[in-house]
Amino acid sequence: MSGTSAGPGSAVSDAGLPGLPVASGRETVREVWRLSRGHRLRLAATGVLGIVSTGVDLIVSVAIGFLVDRVQAGAADLATVLTVTAVMVLSAVLGAAGTALTIVLATRVYHSILAALRERLVGRAMTLPRHLVERVGTGDLISRSSDDVTAVADAAPAVIPVLTVSAFTVVVSLGGLAALEWPYAAALAVVLPVYAQAVRWYLRVGPGVYRAERTAMSARAQQILESQRGHATVLGFGLAEQRHRAVMTDSWRVARQSLRARTVLSMLNARLNFGECLSLAAVLVVGFVLVDHDASTVGGATTAMLLVLRLLGPVNQLLLVIDTLQSALASLSRMIGVVTIPCGSPDVPAQAAGTAVRLEGVSFRYGEGPRVLDGVTLAIPAGQRVAVVGVSGAGKTTLAGVVAGTHLPEAGRVTRPSRTAMITQEVHVFAGTLRDNLTLAAPGATDRDLHAALEATGAASVLAVLPDGLDTPLGVGGHPLTDAQAQQLALARLLLTDADLVILDEATAEAGSAYAGHLDRAADVVLAGRTAVVVAHRLSQAATCDRIVVMERGRIIETGTHGELVDAGGVYAGLWTAWETAR
Repeated sequence: MSGTSAGPGSAVSDAGLPGLPVASGRETVREVWRLSRGHRLRLAATGVLGIVSTGVDLIVSVAIGFLVDRVQAGAADLATVLTVTAVMVLSAVLGAAGTALTIVLATRVYHSILAALRERLVGRAMTLPRHLVERVGTGDLISRSSDDVTAVADAAPAVIPVLTVSAFTVVVSLGGLAALEWPYAAALAVVLPVYAQAVRWYLRVGPGVYRAERTAMSARAQQILESQRGHATVLGFGLAEQRHRAVMTDSWRVARQSLRARTVLSMLNARLNFGECLSLAAVLVVGFVLVDHDASTVGGATTAMLLVLRLLGPVNQLLLVIDTLQSALASLSRMIGVVTIPCGSPDVPAQAAGTAVRLEGVSFRYGEGPRVLDGVTLAIPAGQRVAVVGVSGAGKTTLAGVVAGTHLPEAGRVTRPSRTAMITQEVHVFAGTLRDNLTLAAPGATDRDLHAALEATGAASVLAVLPDGLDTPLGVGGHPLTDAQAQQLALARLLLTDADLVILDEATAEAGSAYAGHLDRAADVVLAGRTAVVVAHRLSQAATCDRIVVMERGRIIETGTHGELVDAGGVYAGLWTAWETAR
């Protein structure tokens, strides 16, 4: 496959620091609309039901106005009162039932879309280029995958009922005022600019404030994660106070951003309360003038005032959840910012049909830094084992990442088998049983397959000391494993994948330890018959490979067998002499 420099490489967070991108309002709407595919008929049904149920519910206001006119005319007998009361009760019950059903349908659609978005977010997060995650830190990504998802999910119970009822009530109430007497609607229209200005101001100021709050939370999460992951280093170098100050600084930044958000909300409340007073006063004055000139009845004025109150009620309810809504929208834009990160260049070629690997003019850099790979061309025939050696910083690990597909080159082409697996020096033991850790690679593997893989990689001795065998919990809170045992587990897991191409990035780098020979033998079993790229920490391991590639400053400067390179007397020969002397 090939790639070009991706957009996320230049993404900037709200704090002005390099980070994962945040989707714009238009991108957010477009992605949500795309995710709603398959739910749009239900959305349409929800809209129709909402309008009908709200219209039925507003019959109460009309019935009260009718009753006022009958009383004023002296024609309100018991039968009239009972009839009007029955109509009011029936409309209230039907309206409430319709509104409840509308909210249920809207909530189902909301959670269906959120579930799809959450799946895409986690799926995309698992495939982000490694250099991007390393550059922006995992705190931001974890915050978006946890805090932001929670914020959007928690908004459903509070926001959906209010938004659903408010939207339909506003539309139907305005229509009812216009149908009753157009001056009432005109009076309300005069006040609308006050609301429009308030909302426009809030939409201009609010989203940025809430995004800044979420970004500050991400920075705080990163500080806490780094402190916890580096706990031994923090204690060993006496950095506890320094790390505490760093977390406190970011915590106060979160507090300041949260205070800004609450201040913005209070200012919006003041503007909308002013608009509410103007609305009531305007309709009251218009009603008085119309009644005084016999252009409307007292009942009509009463109905108009009730409709206005009915209109302002949802707006007031919306005020109670506007904070949650904006926070959820800010979180939603951050989630979609991850989802919409480009996967790579659109001209990525198909994977190689066989098991050979080919790099043609591949270049790569981390962000805006210097090139780490510069025009690398390399062909690895199917089944060949190639060692990559060189001094620190030569580009060995980056080359392995490009071959594995975890790094996308900014130029050049890469073809490789579709079934590819990679192990680095830092292997991860997942929280779960030993069986869980192994079947991650092969879900259908039997216990017999697992025992065979452990035996083949020399990890049977590890299994023998585990108290519950394959059912022994590992990872956080579980049975501890040494680094060498964790690497043996990773090699067994790799064997179960039965990959066509295997990349080992110093995966057996237990130099000088008693386990070095065991790991080398386990690696030989895993690599047997497969195309392989081995970033060798020990030259003795490189010497056993079919071919050796020597790198320097991001370029391949020598290639050949161990014997050919030693006889050539070049860079590799010098490295080998130094290695032999050190041994």
